[in-house]
Amino acid sequence: MGGNLSAVFGVVSLVTALGAALFAVGRLRARRGIATATQRATYEVLHTAGLAAEPLRAGLSPAGAAKAVRHLRALVGAVGLALTDRDALLALDGRGTHHGEQLLGAARRAVTTGRSTVLGESELRCDRVDCPVRGAVVAPLTGTDARVVGALVAVADGPPAPGLVQATLETAHWAGNQLALAELDSSRERLARAEIRALRAQISPHFIYNALTAIGSFVRTDPERARELILEFAEFTRYSFRAHGEFTTLAEELRSIDRYLTIERARFGDRLQVRLQIAPEVLPVTLPFLCLQPLVENAVRHGLSRKPGTGMVSIEARDAGAECHITVEDDGVGMDPTTLTAGIAELARSTGDPGEDSGQHVGLSNVDERLRSVFGDGFGLVVETGLGSGTKVSMRVPKFHPGVRAGS
Repeated sequence: MGGNLSAVFGVVSLVTALGAALFAVGRLRARRGIATATQRATYEVLHTAGLAAEPLRAGLSPAGAAKAVRHLRALVGAVGLALTDRDALLALDGRGTHHGEQLLGAARRAVTTGRSTVLGESELRCDRVDCPVRGAVVAPLTGTDARVVGALVAVADGPPAPGLVQATLETAHWAGNQLALAELDSSRERLARAEIRALRAQISPHFIYNALTAIGSFVRTDPERARELILEFAEFTRYSFRAHGEFTTLAEELRSIDRYLTIERARFGDRLQVRLQIAPEVLPVTLPFLCLQPLVENAVRHGLSRKPGTGMVSIEARDAGAECHITVEDDGVGMDPTTLTAGIAELARSTGDPGEDSGQHVGLSNVDERLRSVFGDGFGLVVETGLGSGTKVSMRVPKFHPGVRAGS
């Protein structure tokens, strides 16, 4: 029996030794991944900053502050840390919860003056015998246009040292930059929605009136055709006035364009001819919502409707490696390139209603600006036109671009 026990203990000792050896090897490999103390510290700071940045980029809110404050406290190295907006304490992590009103009062003063402050023990009096709070550093959070949007408050368990003061100020500056980026993202989204609303306002008065007039002309003579046109019109308006999504696919945009052209052919009859050349492999390409449709409407409205006889609208989408190349061309009346350039420049300076004659400029300028905003300055519209020579509008769309996907 004693021999068996010795054997068992021998096996246990061997397993323990192997486990310790494997643990040591694991730690050695981990250390080899980040070799020096400086590299480890850099990694920890960047990783923690990344965890704090994500909720801050959503804006200064109670939910975002609650997620960010723990990581911000780690960056500062304080025993407690609070985030406030201009009026309320949004979140506090660590020590100092019972000093919430005092900390909020100091934060409000920092928001009003735009200046940081250091609080001593005399300004944070407490009846608790075991209270660890001995000071705090209050730094304003600055958003866009140097506007103070809140404050960051670091709690200390002793007189605030210069290192804590500097760490708090630097972290507040960094957090303010994240909040400024959040405001810019929000402004960009509002601008995109406003630009889409501008396009909708441009197309709705003219197209809707003409579409209903065309449908009305078939109600008695061809009720079935009238019914089909009403369904096409309903689907077209549903797509054009949808409430969500800054991006769509080329396939969805072309589907809506087909409905639009079906209604316009009911109005123009054989005067309107359409030619499509679409490479199947580019149908899933994502592009800004209502980006192609206004170009087709311009081709019909400002090109063919003013041309006697038959007119042709050509839509082409080609596979070009990493890009999709799209053109919309008409053989309509065209226009003087100088007039087009001057009209777009005047539109950029104008703050009022562009009026009926500037509709083409509104559509082209709007689409051009949105393409450049999303994909970069190298992806704007290229317009070729001349009096009596029709108009050709071309665009390049990357097949893949960070942050761009249909429905987002």
